[in-house]
Amino acid sequence: MPALDTHTIIAVIGAGAMGSGIAQVAAQAGHRVYLHDQREGAAQNGRDSIARQLQRRVDKGKMQQQDLDATIGRIQPVARLDDVADAGLVIEAIIEDLDIKRQLLANLEELCAGDTILATNTSSISVTALGAEMNKPERLVGMHFFNPAPLMALVEVVMGLATSKTVAGTVHATATAWGKKPVYATSTPGFIVNRVARPFYAESLRLLQEQATDAATLDAIIREAGQFRMGAFELTDLIGHDVNYAVTNSVFNSYYQDPRFLPSLIQKELVEAGRLGRKNGQGFYAYGEDAEKPEPQTEPEHQSDETVLVVEGDPGVAAPLVQRLRAAGVTIIERDGPGQLRFGDVVLALTDGRMATERAATEGVSNMVLFDLAFDYSKASRLALAPADQASDTAVSCACALLQRAGVAVSLVADRPGLVIMRTVATLANEAADAALHGVATVADIDLAMKAGLNYPDGPLSWSDRLGAGHVFNVLTNIQNSYAEDRYRPALLLRKNAYAQKGFYS
Repeated sequence: MPALDTHTIIAVIGAGAMGSGIAQVAAQAGHRVYLHDQREGAAQNGRDSIARQLQRRVDKGKMQQQDLDATIGRIQPVARLDDVADAGLVIEAIIEDLDIKRQLLANLEELCAGDTILATNTSSISVTALGAEMNKPERLVGMHFFNPAPLMALVEVVMGLATSKTVAGTVHATATAWGKKPVYATSTPGFIVNRVARPFYAESLRLLQEQATDAATLDAIIREAGQFRMGAFELTDLIGHDVNYAVTNSVFNSYYQDPRFLPSLIQKELVEAGRLGRKNGQGFYAYGEDAEKPEPQTEPEHQSDETVLVVEGDPGVAAPLVQRLRAAGVTIIERDGPGQLRFGDVVLALTDGRMATERAATEGVSNMVLFDLAFDYSKASRLALAPADQASDTAVSCACALLQRAGVAVSLVADRPGLVIMRTVATLANEAADAALHGVATVADIDLAMKAGLNYPDGPLSWSDRLGAGHVFNVLTNIQNSYAEDRYRPALLLRKNAYAQKGFYS
């Protein structure tokens, strides 16, 4: 479908941060924009806020003054809802309340032409439910921007049960013309991002509750090994725990209390204590004027006389780590085996979802130390290690020394199934696979949504493929066996792909 041309007037209802941001996006794309808010003066304040933000870009030399003037000149605050009647696309960005939104949509149906597209920026309300009382629900589509709208690339184009494919296609093409990266999604709880992202927060919260290590260390591992932009605790502090906890509860309840979405007691306590994050100065971290962020737990320098690393079998995704150690002066000897590393008396292996203590007992290797997944072992600046209870202090020290020779900071974490990055990626891929199975979105759109909407280093399904056919399935199976909980049950599509020995893109 072709995009709406720039002669089409865009109306945005709601002049808060999100509505103003959407108005800015449309105006910068060349559209004349009506900005309306029922609060007196709010639309003008929204326009003024856009002007101030763009002026800062001009002052920094990132924008020309004439472009600012042209953008602001296209935005017209309007006092009455009737004034948006000639818009070709109306985007509502008002309070997340079903009844209030329904009333607005009913009013817009009466005011606007029959071919005007009505879009909702809702992040949590069913598009199908919003359209249920409309005369022409086929004209309603979700157009879910991410905050801040001018900076975030993703737009979820959400189709309700009655949404016209032509309407959805036009909005998708228009979002592309506006410089965004749109994806199609069906109107299911959480759409793509707010559903698939739940494990990113949930697994760090659970590891903290299980005392695997502290929040600062978990965040550092997520950033420095996983190459995520922020750790889960930094991100929830930024979002606000009231908001993040509410979304988690909404998804949990919408899916009939599926344990995959179980909220965290730790986050519940933070909300009850009023520790909401950056917005009020205290969450997992303190944000006062003199507050200092705690340092992650990092092992001091360990020493070892060992100089030879024996690589037993194919190291798989950890092959770049072996090359990094070779470049650091470690002698590498390769021989057949189960894909593990021997350095003196210690055996290092990539986590497969089992605890190190269990693997040590099962495989008859007392000095077993597991290492975590990294997005790119050739660049990771930190790795998590989990020693088996049977491992000697000397073996653990030897494992730390080996990684430190390659310039890797080591964080020892308690022995928990799947460590940190591996269980996070596995559960993200699991949720993404389930969403794909149920037709929420295509595999490619799910991956694009997670990268463009949350700045993930890779889409979870693409990352799953890079780990190898069946790998995530095996990890999840082992984690589920460890906890004996349905929370970690592998998605049917992961199971099928594992037995077919294929990936999501092959």
